[in-house]
Amino acid sequence: MSENNIALAVLDMAGTTVADGGLVLRAFDIAATSAGIETEGPQRASARQYVLDTMGQSKIAVFRALLGDEGRAQAANLAFEAAYDAVIDEVEISPIPGAAEAITALRTAGVKVALTTGFSRGTQDRLLNALGWNEIADLTLAPSDAGRGRPYPDMVLTALLRLDVDAVDQIAVLGDTTSDIASGLAAGARIVAGALTGAHDAAQLRAAGATHVVASVAEFAELILAGRT
Repeated sequence: MSENNIALAVLDMAGTTVADGGLVLRAFDIAATSAGIETEGPQRASARQYVLDTMGQSKIAVFRALLGDEGRAQAANLAFEAAYDAVIDEVEISPIPGAAEAITALRTAGVKVALTTGFSRGTQDRLLNALGWNEIADLTLAPSDAGRGRPYPDMVLTALLRLDVDAVDQIAVLGDTTSDIASGLAAGARIVAGALTGAHDAAQLRAAGATHVVASVAEFAELILAGRT
């Protein structure tokens, strides 16, 4: 499969370009308790496993699936965002090694870069601020900016439209979860790669249909840049 003429790289944040020290699960546990999910036992264990299995998806969609009630889901999502903001300074938020350099190298070579997330816009902005990444990419997108979050293709296709990319076969997608893979495939991207720096392993990513599995975003950038004409 050729990697020539990729014009847009759509990169996930937490787990793919950003290491958040397990902050998602910490914030989820706080939100789950506030939503009335028992703190110990099979219900909490099942809920935590669901969160792990659906990493990368819009968090409001995850809470809707877990709680089955829109009001409770909205309240839990707000609690998640508040918890994430409250503990973000207690953990080490840092770029995945080589991530900033990879993004810069892609943009220098003429590849546009969009950073996407399953978090709310406010939580994404908090992450970007913590990293000093407000200007690092051509575009940043949260589910609310595009319509629906992963596994739907909306954020990938919104990036294509906003950044004036000509066709879906000029897109490369990178993420660390099966939801990222599903989103990229649904969008028709030429490259839909899984990174081994986050939630899901190589077998899970390949089973989801990843066209490539790479060690990290640094290797992904090398893949794209080596194939450009």
